[in-house]
Amino acid sequence: MNRNSRSESYKKSGVDIEAGYRAVELMKESVASTRTALSCDEIGGFGGAIDISSIDGNVLVSGTDGVGTKLKIAFLMDRHDTVGIDCVAMCVNDIICTGARPLLFLDYIACGKNIPEKIASIVKGVAAGCVEAGCALVGGETAEMPGFYSADEYDLAGFSTGIVRKDRMLDKKNAKEGDAIIALASSGVHSNGFSLVRKIFNIDSNPSILDKTYPDLGESLGEALLRPTRIYVRPVLKLLESLSIKSISHITGGGFFENIPRSLPEGLMAAIDKKDVRVLPIFKLIEKEGEIPERDMFNTFNMGVGMSIVVDRADEKRAIELMRREGFDAYHLGYVEKGSEGVRLW
Repeated sequence: MNRNSRSESYKKSGVDIEAGYRAVELMKESVASTRTALSCDEIGGFGGAIDISSIDGNVLVSGTDGVGTKLKIAFLMDRHDTVGIDCVAMCVNDIICTGARPLLFLDYIACGKNIPEKIASIVKGVAAGCVEAGCALVGGETAEMPGFYSADEYDLAGFSTGIVRKDRMLDKKNAKEGDAIIALASSGVHSNGFSLVRKIFNIDSNPSILDKTYPDLGESLGEALLRPTRIYVRPVLKLLESLSIKSISHITGGGFFENIPRSLPEGLMAAIDKKDVRVLPIFKLIEKEGEIPERDMFNTFNMGVGMSIVVDRADEKRAIELMRREGFDAYHLGYVEKGSEGVRLW
Protein backbone atom coordinates (compact mmCIF):
# COMPACT_ATOMS: atom_id res chain seq x y z
CA MET A 1 0.00 0.00 0.00
CA ASN A 2 1.34 3.42 -1.02
CA ARG A 3 1.17 5.45 2.20
CA ASN A 4 2.88 8.47 0.62
CA SER A 5 0.18 9.12 -1.95
CA ARG A 6 -2.76 11.11 -0.64
CA SER A 7 -4.66 14.30 -1.40
CA GLU A 8 -6.97 15.95 1.11
CA SER A 9 -8.29 18.30 -1.59
CA TYR A 10 -9.26 15.39 -3.82
CA LYS A 11 -10.76 13.61 -0.83
CA LYS A 12 -12.93 16.65 -0.04
CA SER A 13 -14.29 16.53 -3.58
CA GLY A 14 -15.45 12.99 -2.91
CA VAL A 15 -12.56 10.91 -4.31
CA ASP A 16 -10.57 9.06 -1.65
CA ILE A 17 -7.45 7.66 -3.35
CA GLU A 18 -6.35 6.04 -0.12
CA ALA A 19 -9.56 4.02 -0.12
CA GLY A 20 -8.53 2.90 -3.60
CA TYR A 21 -5.21 1.62 -2.29
CA ARG A 22 -6.99 -0.13 0.56
CA ALA A 23 -9.36 -1.81 -1.91
CA VAL A 24 -6.37 -3.14 -3.87
CA GLU A 25 -4.88 -4.58 -0.69
CA LEU A 26 -8.15 -6.29 0.21
CA MET A 27 -8.58 -7.84 -3.25
CA LYS A 28 -5.01 -9.11 -3.72
CA GLU A 29 -5.71 -12.55 -2.28
CA SER A 30 -8.70 -13.05 -4.56
CA VAL A 31 -6.74 -11.91 -7.60
CA ALA A 32 -3.76 -14.12 -6.71
CA SER A 33 -6.05 -17.17 -6.64
CA THR A 34 -6.63 -16.79 -10.40
CA ARG A 35 -2.97 -16.93 -11.45
CA THR A 36 -2.19 -19.50 -14.14
CA ALA A 37 0.99 -20.84 -15.70
CA LEU A 38 0.81 -18.05 -18.30
CA SER A 39 0.53 -15.21 -15.77
CA CYS A 40 3.59 -12.98 -15.82
CA ASP A 41 2.99 -9.93 -13.64
CA GLU A 42 1.62 -8.87 -10.28
CA ILE A 43 -1.45 -6.77 -9.52
CA GLY A 44 -0.72 -3.05 -9.50
CA GLY A 45 1.03 -2.64 -12.85
CA PHE A 46 -0.26 -0.50 -15.70
CA GLY A 47 -1.19 -3.42 -17.92
CA GLY A 48 -2.08 -7.06 -17.49
CA ALA A 49 -0.03 -9.56 -19.46
CA ILE A 50 -0.25 -13.21 -20.47
CA ASP A 51 2.83 -14.89 -21.97
CA ILE A 52 2.02 -16.73 -25.22
CA SER A 53 5.52 -16.48 -26.69
CA SER A 54 5.80 -20.27 -26.74
CA ILE A 55 2.45 -20.79 -28.45
CA ASP A 56 2.37 -20.85 -32.26
CA GLY A 57 -0.44 -21.09 -34.79
CA ASN A 58 -3.04 -19.60 -32.48
CA VAL A 59 -5.69 -16.91 -32.60
CA LEU A 60 -6.53 -14.60 -29.70
CA VAL A 61 -10.26 -14.07 -29.15
CA SER A 62 -11.57 -11.23 -27.00
CA GLY A 63 -14.93 -10.33 -25.52
CA THR A 64 -16.30 -7.58 -23.32
CA ASP A 65 -19.58 -7.08 -21.48
CA GLY A 66 -21.18 -5.85 -18.29
CA VAL A 67 -23.81 -6.96 -15.80
CA GLY A 68 -26.51 -4.48 -16.76
CA THR A 69 -29.39 -3.47 -14.51
CA LYS A 70 -29.16 -6.72 -12.57
CA LEU A 71 -26.86 -4.57 -10.44
CA LYS A 72 -29.97 -2.77 -9.18
CA ILE A 73 -30.99 -6.02 -7.48
CA ALA A 74 -27.56 -6.29 -5.86
CA PHE A 75 -27.84 -2.71 -4.58
CA LEU A 76 -31.27 -3.29 -3.05
CA MET A 77 -30.21 -6.55 -1.43
CA ASP A 78 -26.79 -5.19 -0.45
CA ARG A 79 -25.20 -8.35 -1.93
CA HIS A 80 -22.11 -7.73 -4.01
CA ASP A 81 -20.13 -10.99 -4.03
CA THR A 82 -21.89 -12.66 -6.98
CA VAL A 83 -22.24 -9.97 -9.66
CA GLY A 84 -18.55 -10.39 -10.46
CA ILE A 85 -19.32 -13.96 -11.51
CA ASP A 86 -21.95 -12.58 -13.88
CA CYS A 87 -19.43 -10.18 -15.37
CA VAL A 88 -16.90 -12.92 -16.06
CA ALA A 89 -19.56 -15.27 -17.40
CA MET A 90 -20.92 -12.77 -19.91
CA CYS A 91 -17.44 -12.43 -21.42
CA VAL A 92 -16.02 -15.96 -21.28
CA ASN A 93 -19.25 -17.61 -22.41
CA ASP A 94 -19.03 -15.55 -25.59
CA ILE A 95 -15.39 -16.44 -26.11
CA ILE A 96 -15.93 -20.18 -25.70
CA CYS A 97 -18.47 -20.05 -28.55
CA THR A 98 -15.48 -19.77 -30.91
CA GLY A 99 -13.75 -22.73 -29.28
CA ALA A 100 -11.24 -20.47 -27.53
CA ARG A 101 -9.98 -21.13 -24.00
CA PRO A 102 -10.13 -17.95 -21.87
CA LEU A 103 -6.69 -16.81 -20.71
CA LEU A 104 -7.17 -13.51 -18.93
CA PHE A 105 -9.75 -11.15 -17.56
CA LEU A 106 -9.82 -7.49 -16.54
CA ASP A 107 -12.60 -5.71 -14.68
CA TYR A 108 -13.75 -2.10 -14.57
CA ILE A 109 -15.69 -0.78 -11.59
CA ALA A 110 -17.05 2.77 -11.56
CA CYS A 111 -18.56 3.89 -8.27
CA GLY A 112 -19.90 6.94 -6.49
CA LYS A 113 -17.91 6.22 -3.37
CA ASN A 114 -15.04 3.79 -2.96
CA ILE A 115 -15.93 1.62 0.00
CA PRO A 116 -12.97 -0.79 0.09
CA GLU A 117 -14.88 -3.70 1.60
CA LYS A 118 -17.61 -3.43 -1.05
CA ILE A 119 -15.10 -3.20 -3.90
CA ALA A 120 -13.23 -6.21 -2.50
CA SER A 121 -16.50 -8.14 -2.32
CA ILE A 122 -17.21 -7.37 -5.98
CA VAL A 123 -13.72 -8.47 -7.00
CA LYS A 124 -14.09 -11.62 -4.90
CA GLY A 125 -16.94 -12.58 -7.22
CA VAL A 126 -14.87 -11.69 -10.27
CA ALA A 127 -12.08 -13.91 -8.97
CA ALA A 128 -14.48 -16.79 -8.33
CA GLY A 129 -15.70 -16.51 -11.91
CA CYS A 130 -12.14 -16.47 -13.23
CA VAL A 131 -11.27 -19.60 -11.26
CA GLU A 132 -14.33 -21.37 -12.66
CA ALA A 133 -13.38 -20.26 -16.19
CA GLY A 134 -9.71 -21.17 -15.74
CA CYS A 135 -8.45 -17.70 -16.61
CA ALA A 136 -6.28 -15.21 -14.75
CA LEU A 137 -7.53 -11.91 -13.37
CA VAL A 138 -4.55 -9.87 -14.56
CA GLY A 139 -5.74 -6.41 -13.61
CA GLY A 140 -8.58 -3.93 -13.54
CA GLU A 141 -9.62 -0.41 -12.73
CA THR A 142 -11.73 1.15 -10.00
CA ALA A 143 -12.92 4.68 -10.75
CA GLU A 144 -14.48 6.76 -8.01
CA MET A 145 -16.90 9.20 -9.67
CA PRO A 146 -18.88 11.24 -7.14
CA GLY A 147 -21.66 13.28 -8.67
CA PHE A 148 -21.93 10.81 -11.55
CA TYR A 149 -22.96 7.79 -9.47
CA SER A 150 -24.71 7.98 -6.11
CA ALA A 151 -22.63 6.89 -3.13
CA ASP A 152 -24.19 3.43 -2.91
CA GLU A 153 -24.17 2.60 -6.63
CA TYR A 154 -21.58 1.33 -9.10
CA ASP A 155 -21.26 -0.13 -12.57
CA LEU A 156 -19.29 -3.22 -13.44
CA ALA A 157 -17.88 -4.33 -16.79
CA GLY A 158 -15.15 -6.67 -17.94
CA PHE A 159 -12.91 -7.76 -20.76
CA SER A 160 -11.49 -11.19 -21.53
CA THR A 161 -9.13 -12.71 -24.07
CA GLY A 162 -8.90 -16.37 -25.04
CA ILE A 163 -6.84 -18.49 -27.39
CA VAL A 164 -7.61 -21.18 -29.96
CA ARG A 165 -5.70 -22.85 -32.75
CA LYS A 166 -6.83 -21.30 -36.01
CA ASP A 167 -7.62 -24.67 -37.54
CA ARG A 168 -9.82 -25.57 -34.55
CA MET A 169 -11.97 -22.46 -34.40
CA LEU A 170 -15.67 -23.27 -34.52
CA ASP A 171 -17.35 -22.27 -37.77
CA LYS A 172 -21.13 -22.19 -38.13
CA LYS A 173 -20.71 -23.16 -41.78
CA ASN A 174 -20.03 -26.71 -40.55
CA ALA A 175 -23.62 -27.07 -39.32
CA LYS A 176 -25.84 -29.05 -41.68
CA GLU A 177 -29.43 -30.13 -42.04
CA GLY A 178 -30.27 -32.91 -39.60
CA ASP A 179 -27.72 -31.95 -36.95
CA ALA A 180 -28.87 -32.08 -33.35
CA ILE A 181 -29.13 -29.05 -31.06
CA ILE A 182 -28.31 -29.63 -27.40
CA ALA A 183 -29.32 -27.38 -24.50
CA LEU A 184 -27.02 -26.56 -21.62
CA ALA A 185 -29.31 -25.50 -18.79
CA SER A 186 -29.09 -22.01 -17.32
CA SER A 187 -29.09 -21.17 -13.62
CA GLY A 188 -31.87 -18.63 -14.03
CA VAL A 189 -32.30 -15.22 -15.64
CA HIS A 190 -28.51 -14.82 -15.90
CA SER A 191 -27.72 -11.18 -16.79
CA ASN A 192 -30.26 -10.15 -19.41
CA GLY A 193 -33.81 -8.80 -19.38
CA PHE A 194 -33.62 -7.15 -15.97
CA SER A 195 -35.11 -3.85 -17.12
CA LEU A 196 -38.27 -5.81 -17.97
CA VAL A 197 -38.08 -7.89 -14.78
CA ARG A 198 -37.78 -4.77 -12.63
CA LYS A 199 -40.79 -3.23 -14.37
CA ILE A 200 -42.94 -6.36 -14.03
CA PHE A 201 -42.39 -6.64 -10.27
CA ASN A 202 -42.20 -2.85 -9.72
CA ILE A 203 -38.94 -3.50 -7.90
CA ASP A 204 -37.58 0.04 -7.96
CA SER A 205 -40.65 1.42 -6.17
CA ASN A 206 -41.36 -1.66 -4.07
CA PRO A 207 -37.99 -3.24 -3.21
CA SER A 208 -39.51 -5.29 -0.38
CA ILE A 209 -40.96 -7.63 -3.00
CA LEU A 210 -37.47 -9.08 -3.34
CA ASP A 211 -38.03 -10.68 0.07
CA LYS A 212 -41.25 -12.35 -1.04
CA THR A 213 -41.08 -16.13 -1.35
CA TYR A 214 -43.09 -17.64 -4.17
CA PRO A 215 -44.12 -21.32 -3.74
CA ASP A 216 -42.93 -22.31 -7.22
CA LEU A 217 -39.49 -20.80 -6.60
CA GLY A 218 -38.85 -22.28 -3.17
CA GLU A 219 -36.85 -19.15 -2.35
CA SER A 220 -37.25 -15.40 -2.31
CA LEU A 221 -37.62 -13.50 -5.56
CA GLY A 222 -34.38 -11.64 -4.81
CA GLU A 223 -32.40 -14.84 -4.35
CA ALA A 224 -33.75 -16.26 -7.61
CA LEU A 225 -32.96 -13.09 -9.55
CA LEU A 226 -29.49 -12.57 -8.10
CA ARG A 227 -28.32 -16.12 -8.82
CA PRO A 228 -25.17 -15.70 -10.95
CA THR A 229 -24.83 -16.57 -14.61
CA ARG A 230 -23.54 -20.09 -15.23
CA ILE A 231 -20.05 -20.35 -16.70
CA TYR A 232 -19.85 -23.00 -19.43
CA VAL A 233 -16.14 -23.03 -20.19
CA ARG A 234 -15.32 -26.34 -18.50
CA PRO A 235 -17.94 -28.60 -20.18
CA VAL A 236 -17.41 -27.01 -23.60
CA LEU A 237 -13.64 -27.50 -23.42
CA LYS A 238 -14.26 -31.13 -22.44
CA LEU A 239 -16.52 -31.55 -25.46
CA LEU A 240 -13.97 -29.98 -27.76
CA GLU A 241 -11.39 -32.51 -26.56
CA SER A 242 -13.72 -35.45 -27.08
CA LEU A 243 -15.79 -34.91 -30.21
CA SER A 244 -16.53 -32.53 -33.06
CA ILE A 245 -18.74 -29.56 -32.19
CA LYS A 246 -20.28 -27.72 -35.12
CA SER A 247 -21.20 -24.42 -33.45
CA ILE A 248 -22.37 -22.83 -30.19
CA SER A 249 -24.75 -20.04 -29.17
CA HIS A 250 -24.64 -18.16 -25.88
CA ILE A 251 -28.28 -17.34 -25.09
CA THR A 252 -28.23 -13.76 -23.84
CA GLY A 253 -30.36 -10.69 -24.65
CA GLY A 254 -32.74 -11.49 -27.50
CA GLY A 255 -33.30 -15.03 -26.25
CA PHE A 256 -33.74 -17.90 -28.68
CA PHE A 257 -34.74 -15.84 -31.69
CA GLU A 258 -31.70 -13.60 -31.74
CA ASN A 259 -28.95 -15.91 -30.54
CA ILE A 260 -29.51 -19.43 -31.84
CA PRO A 261 -29.53 -18.34 -35.52
CA ARG A 262 -26.06 -16.86 -34.99
CA SER A 263 -24.72 -20.43 -34.81
CA LEU A 264 -26.25 -21.48 -38.12
CA PRO A 265 -25.33 -20.66 -41.73
CA GLU A 266 -27.68 -18.96 -44.13
CA GLY A 267 -30.43 -21.26 -45.36
CA LEU A 268 -30.64 -23.29 -42.15
CA MET A 269 -32.69 -22.75 -39.01
CA ALA A 270 -33.37 -24.32 -35.64
CA ALA A 271 -36.50 -26.42 -35.20
CA ILE A 272 -37.46 -26.61 -31.52
CA ASP A 273 -40.49 -28.22 -29.91
CA LYS A 274 -41.47 -26.07 -26.91
CA LYS A 275 -42.21 -29.25 -24.95
CA ASP A 276 -38.48 -30.05 -25.07
CA VAL A 277 -37.52 -26.74 -23.44
CA ARG A 278 -37.15 -27.19 -19.68
CA VAL A 279 -38.45 -23.77 -18.72
CA LEU A 280 -37.36 -22.78 -15.22
CA PRO A 281 -39.96 -21.66 -12.65
CA ILE A 282 -38.62 -18.09 -12.55
CA PHE A 283 -39.59 -17.61 -16.21
CA LYS A 284 -43.07 -19.02 -15.69
CA LEU A 285 -43.50 -16.55 -12.84
CA ILE A 286 -42.24 -13.63 -14.95
CA GLU A 287 -44.60 -14.57 -17.80
CA LYS A 288 -47.59 -14.86 -15.45
CA GLU A 289 -46.95 -11.73 -13.36
CA GLY A 290 -46.17 -9.54 -16.36
CA GLU A 291 -48.75 -11.08 -18.70
CA ILE A 292 -45.94 -11.35 -21.23
CA PRO A 293 -46.72 -13.06 -24.55
CA GLU A 294 -44.90 -16.36 -24.93
CA ARG A 295 -43.18 -15.15 -28.11
CA ASP A 296 -41.75 -12.19 -26.22
CA MET A 297 -40.53 -14.43 -23.42
CA PHE A 298 -38.52 -16.54 -25.86
CA ASN A 299 -37.25 -13.38 -27.55
CA THR A 300 -36.09 -11.74 -24.31
CA PHE A 301 -34.94 -14.41 -21.85
CA ASN A 302 -32.91 -17.62 -22.00
CA MET A 303 -35.96 -19.55 -20.66
CA GLY A 304 -33.68 -22.06 -18.93
CA VAL A 305 -31.19 -22.60 -21.79
CA GLY A 306 -27.86 -20.88 -21.23
CA MET A 307 -26.18 -22.31 -24.31
CA SER A 308 -27.18 -24.27 -27.37
CA ILE A 309 -24.67 -26.58 -29.04
CA VAL A 310 -24.92 -28.02 -32.55
CA VAL A 311 -23.44 -31.50 -33.03
CA ASP A 312 -23.80 -34.33 -35.49
CA ARG A 313 -26.90 -36.34 -34.58
CA ALA A 314 -24.74 -39.43 -34.04
CA ASP A 315 -22.78 -37.57 -31.35
CA GLU A 316 -25.73 -36.14 -29.45
CA LYS A 317 -26.10 -38.84 -26.79
CA ARG A 318 -22.37 -38.93 -26.04
CA ALA A 319 -22.18 -35.13 -25.85
CA ILE A 320 -25.04 -35.00 -23.34
CA GLU A 321 -23.43 -37.70 -21.21
CA LEU A 322 -20.08 -35.86 -21.20
CA MET A 323 -21.65 -32.61 -20.06
CA ARG A 324 -23.65 -34.34 -17.35
CA ARG A 325 -20.48 -35.99 -16.06
CA GLU A 326 -19.05 -32.47 -15.75
CA GLY A 327 -21.98 -31.53 -13.54
CA PHE A 328 -23.96 -29.58 -16.15
CA ASP A 329 -27.56 -30.39 -17.00
CA ALA A 330 -27.78 -31.06 -20.73
CA TYR A 331 -30.59 -32.37 -22.91
CA HIS A 332 -31.97 -32.57 -26.46
CA LEU A 333 -33.33 -29.22 -27.63
CA GLY A 334 -34.03 -29.56 -31.35
CA TYR A 335 -32.70 -30.12 -34.85
CA VAL A 336 -31.24 -28.10 -37.70
CA GLU A 337 -33.44 -27.92 -40.77
CA LYS A 338 -33.69 -25.94 -43.99
CA GLY A 339 -35.36 -22.57 -43.76
CA SER A 340 -34.91 -18.86 -43.31
CA GLU A 341 -36.93 -18.21 -40.15
CA GLY A 342 -33.95 -18.49 -37.83
CA VAL A 343 -35.92 -20.41 -35.23
CA ARG A 344 -39.11 -22.43 -35.73
CA LEU A 345 -40.66 -22.84 -32.31
CA TRP A 346 -43.86 -24.82 -32.09
